[in-house]
Amino acid sequence: MTPRLGHIELFVRDPIAVQAFYVDILGFRLEEVQGGKYVWVDAGGLSILLRPGRPNGAAATQYGDANSALVLYVDDADLAAAELAERGVVFRGTDGSPKCRTFTDPDGHWFQLVNPADL
Repeated sequence: MTPRLGHIELFVRDPIAVQAFYVDILGFRLEEVQGGKYVWVDAGGLSILLRPGRPNGAAATQYGDANSALVLYVDDADLAAAELAERGVVFRGTDGSPKCRTFTDPDGHWFQLVNPADL
């Protein structure tokens, strides 16, 4: 048996409140709000469940200290970074390469923005 990834679950303080970050800022598609407290979003073919809980990675103050990160692939990293900044994303550095910008969601989950062709 070879397992496959079904979906990603992120534990957040308030899924309903953080939904705006994932839908309005990142541009993920809202799939469903389940039971009034579980938020499902589609991140380009992979579902992410935002569920109530205590975020684990929120203590990391820089990308390299995080337990995990979600890496977002884009065709033009400069353009995507500019658009995300206009929507309120604050970039918090890089992973060591200026082509790999990093930021967090409101609960401290780390993201990296990269064009895989630039690597």
